[in-house]
Amino acid sequence: MPKNLIKRWYGLHHVWTLILMTLMTLALAWYKWWLGLAGFALTGAMAVYAMLAERAFRRELKRYLGSLRYRIGKIGSEVIHELPFGVLLFNDEQIVEWHNPYVADILKRDSAVGQPLTELFPVLGGKDRDRDGEFEATLGDRIYRLQYRPSQRLVYVFDITEYWNLARKYEDEQLALGVVMMDNLEEVTQGMDDQHRSALLSKVTAEITEWSQRYQMYLRRLSSDRFLIVTDMKTLKQLEASRFVILDEVREMTMDQKIPMTLSIGMASGGSSVIEVGQWVQAALDIALGRGGDQAAVRVGQRQTFYGGKTNAVEKRTRVRARVVAHALRDLMKDSANIIIMGHKIPDMDSIGAAIGVLKAARVLNREAYIVLEGVNPSIQKLMDLIREEPELHERFISPEHALALIGPRSLVVVVDTHRESLLKEPRLLAGTERIVIIDHHRRSEEFIANPVLVYLEPYASSTCELVAELLQYIHDRISFDTLEATALMAGMTVDTKNFTLRTGARTFEAASYLRRNGADLALIQQMLKEDLEEYNKKAEIIRHTVIHYDHVAIATAEPGKQYPQLLIAQAADKLLNMNGIYASFVIAERPDGMIGISARSLGNMNVQVVMERMGGGGHLTNAAAQMEGTVQEAASRLIAILDEIHREEGLFE
Repeated sequence: MPKNLIKRWYGLHHVWTLILMTLMTLALAWYKWWLGLAGFALTGAMAVYAMLAERAFRRELKRYLGSLRYRIGKIGSEVIHELPFGVLLFNDEQIVEWHNPYVADILKRDSAVGQPLTELFPVLGGKDRDRDGEFEATLGDRIYRLQYRPSQRLVYVFDITEYWNLARKYEDEQLALGVVMMDNLEEVTQGMDDQHRSALLSKVTAEITEWSQRYQMYLRRLSSDRFLIVTDMKTLKQLEASRFVILDEVREMTMDQKIPMTLSIGMASGGSSVIEVGQWVQAALDIALGRGGDQAAVRVGQRQTFYGGKTNAVEKRTRVRARVVAHALRDLMKDSANIIIMGHKIPDMDSIGAAIGVLKAARVLNREAYIVLEGVNPSIQKLMDLIREEPELHERFISPEHALALIGPRSLVVVVDTHRESLLKEPRLLAGTERIVIIDHHRRSEEFIANPVLVYLEPYASSTCELVAELLQYIHDRISFDTLEATALMAGMTVDTKNFTLRTGARTFEAASYLRRNGADLALIQQMLKEDLEEYNKKAEIIRHTVIHYDHVAIATAEPGKQYPQLLIAQAADKLLNMNGIYASFVIAERPDGMIGISARSLGNMNVQVVMERMGGGGHLTNAAAQMEGTVQEAASRLIAILDEIHREEGLFE
């Protein structure tokens, strides 16, 4: 007890009492001396008694406080030793100085005093020693949470095994839904009689059923080519660990068909409600189909993962969808105040050609239409030079600023040759209207323009120009092309197919035939695609630094400090693919804008789209690209690390 409290509440009031008695005694002595003498005797006796009582009180109080301190210390020591969590003290060198018995019990040793802290709990090694933090450590079959307090040189250790197991059980038991679809059933069974069609369906269905039973999933057939899966998060993790082997099993089982049967799978878990999980499943399936099929798209919370995708998208043999989309696009154009056509950044021949094709459709319908273009790069320089000679066509090319001034609620924005908002030259145009159309031939990526009213995304197509050429045949019965318009569309197809040698199908040549009948000039295309000696030497310089990985993967890294246009980087990758024994090629070089450009090509044995997606890019199974900040060496190291990772997970080649 503090001394001031003793003086205030015990000693001080006695002093004032004695002073008051002395004053009263003096007053009595004034009147009667003998009364004063008696009063002084009584006051003295009271003073002596108060002094003796004070001393006795202090002795008893001191004795009591001493015993209380002993009892508290004893109890505190017992409490610390019996705490249901660990307490550990360490010095500046992170050497253990003291700990309670709980720490010794979990470490299975009599004492850890004198041991390095990081030796007892390796998870604390390499961390910032000046900051507080919480970490998880596993000792034996138990899991502990460490509350690290370096400012107090203290660590608290809590056993969270039960909590961790409960949290894991809750996560594992979360609902997971999925849809399995035979994505090319119509193409595979076309021309089959009912008996062979039923036999094939039965064979594939049996394989899917056996797969669902193997993983203890509930399977329900929704239609002839679609199945519903109900399972939990634990099983979904097992499916991801197996990388959805059912995709390969069904494809290999039907390899004797002219076209192997492939599956597309959409699965999801982790939503706030069953309705949200169901919506995610449908979106995941749409993405898997949009990326060409033969793959699984899985969404867990905000994580989107893709598996498979080892084959090219199967070309659709019917043009029904092209006709439906063309009629819908025609109605949208007629109902729009004006039409803004926009491609991706650093446009190529396919982007410009497709934009010119959409512009032609708008002009046939007597609608004001414009193409957004800012700057000319080497890949379209010769085409733009020819367009400048056509004033009526050239005046339809406007800057992004001009397009922003024209956009309105009833404007129609047509995005060609991309579906990723981050790749658009002027994404703000999308905010000016809700009427957005996407026409693209790239495999669908996780990023997608939000809420388009019409999407025509066909990854089987050789180019966006091919899709636009098909749409033009249905938008109007008779379209009269200018030579330059038909040539621009044909040039886009020529560039993307490498002179009709890659990713071509019957419909590719049908579209090319349609354009040729309407005036496409092949000689003019060859003139536009000619390269000069300086560019050829630059490509040879890049190819000179090629290194072969995994026997069939060529990686060419340009010299640091030298800058090359994106078109030249892509052309170098194409050249490498022509070498004997090369299944895939990657070219890495610095571009004039300071970014590092990466172009990837393959013959179909390897999915370069998956590789480029892990580097932040995208594209097709056989043609993809990415761009990143940093240096050429950093990009090359990251690419090799990703190739190593894919090789360990599922192998690089089909």
